[in-house]
Amino acid sequence: MTTKKTYLPQLGDSLFLTDGGLETTLIFHEGVELPHFAAFILLKDDAGRATLRRYYERYLEIAAAQGLGFVLEAPTWRASPDWAARLGLAPGELELFNRDAIRLLLDLRETWRSRVPRMVVSGCIGPRGDGYDPGETMTADEACAYHAGQAAAFAAAGANMIGAITMTNIPEAMGVVRAADAVGLPVAISFTVETDGRLPTGQTLAEAILTVDAVTGDAPAYYMLNCAHPTHFAGALETGESWVRRIAGLRANASKRSHQELNDAPDLDDGDPAELGREHAALLRRHGQIRVLGGCCGTDHRHVEAMSRACVAVPA
Repeated sequence: MTTKKTYLPQLGDSLFLTDGGLETTLIFHEGVELPHFAAFILLKDDAGRATLRRYYERYLEIAAAQGLGFVLEAPTWRASPDWAARLGLAPGELELFNRDAIRLLLDLRETWRSRVPRMVVSGCIGPRGDGYDPGETMTADEACAYHAGQAAAFAAAGANMIGAITMTNIPEAMGVVRAADAVGLPVAISFTVETDGRLPTGQTLAEAILTVDAVTGDAPAYYMLNCAHPTHFAGALETGESWVRRIAGLRANASKRSHQELNDAPDLDDGDPAELGREHAALLRRHGQIRVLGGCCGTDHRHVEAMSRACVAVPA
């Protein structure tokens, strides 16, 4: 496989931001209805597209103010066949949504180029199942076949890379890597971890990263961690082992609650943005290879701004 060899600017010494919890922000803060957490359906009309543009522009303002790069992650976490079927979409419609999502980001990049010159457009692939629960695990071949159409749509529309967000198990991560490789796009694999720093399958981060790298020939451009608070995974990174150096990005939750507690809660726990920023700065001081910072459940532009302010002076 060759995906890892493609240059991505966020793998240099500069800090890059990305967005926060898109779906939780739109649902809880803006009152937008997103059936099955499918933000990509907003692309169907001008009003929805305007909502998405405003969402991304809040973060681009932060990157511009801090002089940082930005990874524009497409609103396509749910834009895969099983979720599309639940939404009543035909395969052809799904492909158009995935392409249109990348076009929206390319247009944003062009509009903001003078203020945020270092931007990367990433097609977001989410899990076939739930982002908290692996459910019935596919084989790597099945996962590749399942995610191939979305990867192809991103490549055709001009994405720079693929971001596989909330991967809960090793075989699906391997399948996404193969799908990305087939269309010639670099891929970042972001694993969901529980309060013990392990994947929902019970496997350790070390096992997940080392296995995917071994099977794919180190094909992922880098790895990320998501959907957990820094206190849940910080200890797992203190081994000093080589696999930790492969983690170049974080998309943490605002809340310290477990996934089950978040599922059961009637409210949105948005935590303490300033504290979250300080915790990220502490992580960067120990792990200088981490260069991409964003958020997951419960986070919004306040959290990412706090991260950027706390981390901008931390040396790589």
